[in-house]
Amino acid sequence: MSRLSGKSALVTGGRQGIGRAIVEAFLREGCEVMTCGRGGRPSDIPDDVRWQTADMSVAADVEALKDEAAAVFGEISILVNNAGLQIEKTVVDSTDADWDALMGVNAKGVFLTCRAFIPVMSTGGSIINIGSTSGHVADPAMALYNASKAFVHGLTRSVAVDHGPDVRCNAICPGWILTGMADAAFELADDPRAAKQAALARHPAGRFGSPDDVANLAVWLACDESQFATGQCYTIDGGLTAASPINPGLV
Repeated sequence: MSRLSGKSALVTGGRQGIGRAIVEAFLREGCEVMTCGRGGRPSDIPDDVRWQTADMSVAADVEALKDEAAAVFGEISILVNNAGLQIEKTVVDSTDADWDALMGVNAKGVFLTCRAFIPVMSTGGSIINIGSTSGHVADPAMALYNASKAFVHGLTRSVAVDHGPDVRCNAICPGWILTGMADAAFELADDPRAAKQAALARHPAGRFGSPDDVANLAVWLACDESQFATGQCYTIDGGLTAASPINPGLV
């Protein structure tokens, strides 16, 4: 039997990247899936995925999303808070508009969605928040993004403590996953190609991550195999943050 057979999930930000990989992995495991984004339904979303247009920073949109998911599924088994923005600026360069945009989705959006969905989740349901290694260690020139992911990690622990055993709540903290966000971060370097090669050399796994790597962990956290896992932040970074800053190619 598929690991998520009989379960239903909302995955925010499932249009592309990590969110899209999670949507497709859940489908393969027999889950019913709804996803959302700010625009209309993408033409390449699988036909059996339900789509809702929503801005995760707007409480009314989140409430409407919850109502639609509850109407379609009844109780929701799995909530994945994946929607997020990245702005490549220091604190000094960041504007009030940058704060409102990024923290509105990355921090407030996760709070709003947890608040709305916990009351309509099935007993023992699983919340999976997409954090980042950037919430543990600071990536240069990404001040607001780093701070927003630290918030996600803290909220994850609070939800687990305050709302268990009714729901479990964990975070996945990816490192360098090859998506458009990663490419934008490398472009900050004077020599993006050299920066990418230097970063790759610091991965004991010998490669960068893919969205499927994150999706595979999300499937485990969503299924009944992980029933004793809650309140944890799972780093998946190919060993990057386990190593010292010495470039292994120079040792």
